[in-house]
Amino acid sequence: MTQTLTGSATVDEVMAALAALEDPKARAINESHGDDHGVNLGKLRAVAKQLKTQQELSRELWKTGDTAARLVALLICRPKAFESAELDAMLREARVPKVHDWFVNYVVRKSPHAEELRRGWFADPDPVVASAGWALTSERVTKNPEGLDLPGLLDTIEAEMKDAPDRLQWAMNNCLAQIGITHHELRARAIGIGERLEVLKDYPTPPNCTSPFAPIWITEIVRRQQEA
Repeated sequence: MTQTLTGSATVDEVMAALAALEDPKARAINESHGDDHGVNLGKLRAVAKQLKTQQELSRELWKTGDTAARLVALLICRPKAFESAELDAMLREARVPKVHDWFVNYVVRKSPHAEELRRGWFADPDPVVASAGWALTSERVTKNPEGLDLPGLLDTIEAEMKDAPDRLQWAMNNCLAQIGITHHELRARAIGIGERLEVLKDYPTPPNCTSPFAPIWITEIVRRQQEA
């Protein structure tokens, strides 16, 4: 990095620091995953660590529309400081996969508006927005399932996951797996749905990693839990 950033850093100074970290190899790797930036994520996190928490700077960085700047923005914001409507608008702007993922995981999940937004996003006609609703639903499946219609979720997954767009399909598949892992009374049905739909059955999985194919994923995680 060409400069040390402080709590009084401006948007221009942050943008200059990120530009100095631009790496063609990192960009090629990121772009292969649909992320249009060329900054190593470890170095990007180091920029955010220097800046610490700055809500207004976070908002200004988000407004730039630059992917690397938005990732920094998500790391330095105060999740509880956003209003519901602001979070909804930000999600609809977050089309880059890494920005979308960090936004849901680092900001929305920590927001007091998370459940309200989950319900609104879950059946949104925009599949990218709906995928955020499903991601939040998966968290409720594992941490706070009371009030959720789990058999109804399985009905929707069985009917819609096969033909869903990629990001929504991935989120629905994760929900399927979490239902099977954490709710033993629905495990056989969840595995059966995965076997019939064959979603992500042939997904390339590195050695020593668990396949995202739901029947394999469920079975492996349950086995580990039973052996622990």
